[in-house]
Amino acid sequence: MAGLDWLTARPVAHRGLHDADRGVLENTLSAARAAIEGDYAIEIDVQPDRDLEPVVFHDETLDRLTTGSGKVAALSAAELADIPFKATSDRIPTLRAFLEAVDGRVPVIVEVKTDGTGMADFCARIAEIVNGYEGPIAVMSFDPGSVDAFRQIAPALPRGIVAESFRDEKPEGTTAWNRFSMRHLLHAGRTKPHFVAYCVDDLPALAPLLLRWVFGVPLLTWTVRTTAQVRRGRRWAGQIIFEGFRA
Repeated sequence: MAGLDWLTARPVAHRGLHDADRGVLENTLSAARAAIEGDYAIEIDVQPDRDLEPVVFHDETLDRLTTGSGKVAALSAAELADIPFKATSDRIPTLRAFLEAVDGRVPVIVEVKTDGTGMADFCARIAEIVNGYEGPIAVMSFDPGSVDAFRQIAPALPRGIVAESFRDEKPEGTTAWNRFSMRHLLHAGRTKPHFVAYCVDDLPALAPLLLRWVFGVPLLTWTVRTTAQVRRGRRWAGQIIFEGFRA
């Protein structure tokens, strides 16, 4: 896809440039500000609140990172905004609020968390919000159904598939065939991803490298944390999604 050079132009801060030891937690506005100051692109996670409003948060439950507990999807965005992250003044932002804070200064890559069913209504809500954003932005998901939903709902919105070997990871509700298909990107003819984000520890791998070298599909790799992973990522991919250091 033309016009996607920005996807690989600079390292991508995984969930923002977070550092818990300095009181900057993942997927917060503080992590976004730190990434902007470092001139990094930002990767974030979004999932639905009770009303399918996209909120920026990784886990299904609040317990690990906030003073709250229970499922994110059980609460509204307004209720989630009242729950502090642990030992910080940050709150869980909506996707709209997060994008307003970034304001196009660096690229944003939105990983869409779903239940594995595609969640077309949720994808449509994300597309509605992103449609009015003027900065460089893309969406991606482990869920091929979600990628296909974006293909149909917002074909011009850059969309990517997130994948890995799935040899050790067996997402709930998937079959061996599902995992084989996702590992080898067999859905690509249908979902037509504009880019791929593949696990660094699983590179080199035939499918993402075929898409990169033969079809010119940009390849990102995640999550890069060590010197060895940096070397591997830069050898096989166009750009790294990193955390735990400054790339």
